Amino acid sequence: MAKKSKIAANERRRAVVDRYAARRAELKRIIRSPRTDPAIRAAAVRELAGQPRDASPTRVRNRDAVDGRPRGHLRKFGLSRVRFRELAHRGELPGVTKSSW
Repeated sequence: MAKKSKIAANERRRAVVDRYAARRAELKRIIRSPRTDPAIRAAAVRELAGQPRDASPTRVRNRDAVDGRPRGHLRKFGLSRVRFRELAHRGELPGVTKSSW
């Protein structure tokens, strides 16, 4: 189980990313475009740099949906490898079977 403060901080980051996503995408489009005036591009770069660090989606950590474990995250299920194994053995994940050969 992850610390409650780490889980809460990650949720705050998700909220900040969502809040700034549209403006961030617009600024990146302006910066990337070859037809943008250099002065406008420079202003866009300054504004992008002025946004909070947590506005970047890279700062969000994938965590287990059940207990918040940060390592061994399986994206398809939203669970950590440990929790995935527990739930799969109990038969609580539809369509997941233990392999044998």
